[in-house]
Parts: sequence; C-alpha cells; structure tokens
Amino acid sequence: MHDIQAPSYDPSSEPIMDVNRIRELLPHRYPFQLVDKIVEIGANFIVGVKNITSNEPFFQGHFPQEPVMPGVLQIEAMAQVGGLLVLNSIDEPERYSTYFMKIDGVKFRQKVVPGDTLLFRVELLAPIRRGISTMKGYVFVGERVVCEAEFMAQIIKNK
Repeated sequence: MHDIQAPSYDPSSEPIMDVNRIRELLPHRYPFQLVDKIVEIGANFIVGVKNITSNEPFFQGHFPQEPVMPGVLQIEAMAQVGGLLVLNSIDEPERYSTYFMKIDGVKFRQKVVPGDTLLFRVELLAPIRRGISTMKGYVFVGERVVCEAEFMAQIIKNK
C-alpha cells in the first residue's frame, strides 16, 4: 500500500486545460503529445489525464500480439504533466519550454494497456529556483500506482 492516494477524477467535469491549451504551452505534437487534459492544479501539484487507446502508434511495435505502453513513454507523459505545472507558475508561459535534466527512482509496477486511463499526479518537491524544478510523479490506473519517478527539469526561454 502506498501513502499516496489516487486523485479523484470525474471524466464528465470540465478540464482546467484541454488539449488545445496544452498545445499552446507544450511544443509536443502527434504522436508525442501524451497528455489529453489537466483536471486539477494546486499551488505545488497538478493532475493530468491520458486515455490509452489501441490506436496509439507505439502499439504497432510494442508489442503487436500483447500491446503494452513503453515505460519511457509513461515517464515522458508524466514529465509533460510536470512541465505544465511549472509553466503554469510563470508569467507568459507560452514563451518558455521545460527540459529534462535528471530522472531518479523510476519504478514500474503494472503494465499499461489499451483501454487504461492514466491519471498523473505530479508535485513540486521544492520551490522552483534559478529555473530548476524538482518533482515527484505518480501514474495511476484506477486506484493502483503503475509508475512513479522523481525528476528535475529546467525552464528555458524560447528564442
């Protein structure tokens, strides 16, 4: 049992950020935009959603007979949610990007397969200093943690 509980999620509630707002803030596009919506933002945390369908392009090769979402894409999706948290805390977020600097303590606890709805909860571990943020993220399917990681990201002004 984990001390972190899955965030509550009502699929019919209005998102705080829809896919169009996410596209304004993140540079990622198909097939690499891995966040569908943001449903909650607090002072130091964010909750995002990704619906996994059988049409995801990575399932063609991972694996054709037993589709499983690659762990690195779970981490990337979590990082995109974390990037939205960081960007939400600054003025003119459209003028900045976030980049991975470090990933630690990654654990994969369960396979992610078509039909799963991933619920991400990412929180700041410390205040953002000098454009550097440290975060801890969890990925849930239902009430179960399927993945977790700590990561560090840097905020850089776009040219």
